[in-house]
Amino acid sequence: MKNKRITIVGAGSWGTALSILLSRNGHDVDLWVYEQDLCAQIKDKRENAFFLPGFPIPEPIHPTNSLEEAIGDNEVVLLVVPTHIVRKMANDLAPLLNSNSLIINAGKGIENESLYTIRQILKDTLPDNCHLATLSGPTFAVEVARGVPSAIVAAAETDEQAVRIQKIFSCPLLKVFTSTDPLGVEIGGALKNVMAIATGIADGLGMGHNARAALITRGLVEITRIGTALGARPETFSGLSGLGDLVLTCTGELSRNRQVGLKIGQGEKLDDITNNMKMVAEGVLTVKSAHALKLKLNIQASIIDETYKVLYESKPPQQAVEDLMRVNITSEFAGVKGL
Repeated sequence: MKNKRITIVGAGSWGTALSILLSRNGHDVDLWVYEQDLCAQIKDKRENAFFLPGFPIPEPIHPTNSLEEAIGDNEVVLLVVPTHIVRKMANDLAPLLNSNSLIINAGKGIENESLYTIRQILKDTLPDNCHLATLSGPTFAVEVARGVPSAIVAAAETDEQAVRIQKIFSCPLLKVFTSTDPLGVEIGGALKNVMAIATGIADGLGMGHNARAALITRGLVEITRIGTALGARPETFSGLSGLGDLVLTCTGELSRNRQVGLKIGQGEKLDDITNNMKMVAEGVLTVKSAHALKLKLNIQASIIDETYKVLYESKPPQQAVEDLMRVNITSEFAGVKGL
């Protein structure tokens, strides 16, 4: 595929890692950096020492504080910002975008107020002639930047757009699969962070491997119940953006959401944990959205329910685990559409 000039909006760890990947693929990258001092540091030192230390920033990556400069004439825009600022960011982007722009969401979350996925927020705010897509899967930023073998999903409403993204990101160390179920891909990517917090809490309590496996497996059922109720395909949740990302985030030491859960299980307070984090753990806010969706859709999702109570109603983690074990038993896939 002909090399492109691509915009990345957001220079956190994931945005920076993707910019490094794209530059290795031969693309020029205009990287929008929110923090002025960080932008200057990346230009001067060619390293994002705050969010992704230890990885040189190749010369084809052009950091800028100007959103207008970052967009320029570029047709492909990758959005990598926390969910709670996506709507504002999209409103800022809208007048700058080129005709028929391809906007790729690489974030993972559900807006608290609207209960929209990121793609739905973009559809609500960006011009109708924009093409929207999602990039998601089991990928830690550090490992993508390091160049270890990884796999990810490019999801769009049409095969044509999904294949277009596949060609941009594919390389010998990143295998890119396509999907035409962007809703399912986004739901899986968002709700797995809730399960990572729950699993971290259990690990912090010293519950052992049996409990971890049970939470991951039953967590996938809850994710699939919500996703299929919203119209996603059930098979999406057994793929990379569902099961794959869930396993990685619930077990990997690099998972910020799992680390939040671990610390809660070990007795720390949520506010203290988040105040000491330099990067956002999306699951903390997504727990609110997941709980609201559970109630709205009238779906049994006991793990989501108990995690919400621990984070936002000060329920003791040990009591939450005990109450989970008292939930009435059903057939294994009860309430999952399509299975």
